[in-house]
Amino acid sequence: MNLQVQTFEPAAGSIPAAISIRNLSKSFSASKTVFSGITLDIAPGSLVALIGANGAGKSTLLRCIPRLIEPDGGDIEVQGQMVPRDGRSLRRIRSKIGFVFQKHNLVGRLSSLTNVIHGAQGRGYGAAAWSHAFAPSGIRAEALDCLDRVGLAHAAGQRADSLSGGQSQRVAIARALMQQPDIVLADEPAASLDPQAGDEVMQLFAALMRKEAKTVVFTSHNLHHALQFADRVIAIGGGKVVLDAPSRSLGETELRGLYG
Repeated sequence: MNLQVQTFEPAAGSIPAAISIRNLSKSFSASKTVFSGITLDIAPGSLVALIGANGAGKSTLLRCIPRLIEPDGGDIEVQGQMVPRDGRSLRRIRSKIGFVFQKHNLVGRLSSLTNVIHGAQGRGYGAAAWSHAFAPSGIRAEALDCLDRVGLAHAAGQRADSLSGGQSQRVAIARALMQQPDIVLADEPAASLDPQAGDEVMQLFAALMRKEAKTVVFTSHNLHHALQFADRVIAIGGGKVVLDAPSRSLGETELRGLYG
């Protein structure tokens, strides 16, 4: 199969890329290079699916953007600002990046509302965002609104460990919204869910992100999700970008050939 790699770069004089990656590389040992020479530009307000076989490095690449994993080389810019290794500038940039994890990462013994309120910590609320009992009334109201947007306002007082998998991921999405990010990164957001719940969560997630004009990069093994919910599909293989194309120009059969 001959799939053409297309490079998406901002036109001269256009709005800066929401995420710009140049020559990024990462190895976990001298004998295991995850990827090298990765160069990408992600346009503001776009939804991008990052696909690839197990071990291809898509989750590692996603985590490198906010430096949750430190790359070995290359540059990362977010909204025109270089992402530093540490310090106040890194914290400021991270405050604009929401992250939705595959395993939800909720605190099970706490309520859905308190878990959502935790999303305000990155906005400088500190201890006031540890629990709904300490949070200002405005923050509690905002968290309830975030739960309402994912259809779970009725479960605000319910312990997180009593929720279904789909409900847990909805709370995780509400927590990311509570952060008020410009960019949302999601690592296999539907992978831990059954097919029906996974479809429902992805439909909700994509609709919310488009409505609020967020820039989104999500990893997925589900090719249907990649094609249905993303504007653009990027595939990683052999440590390189092997496909970068608009989703409307691709089909599932075509993408499955990347896993052969």
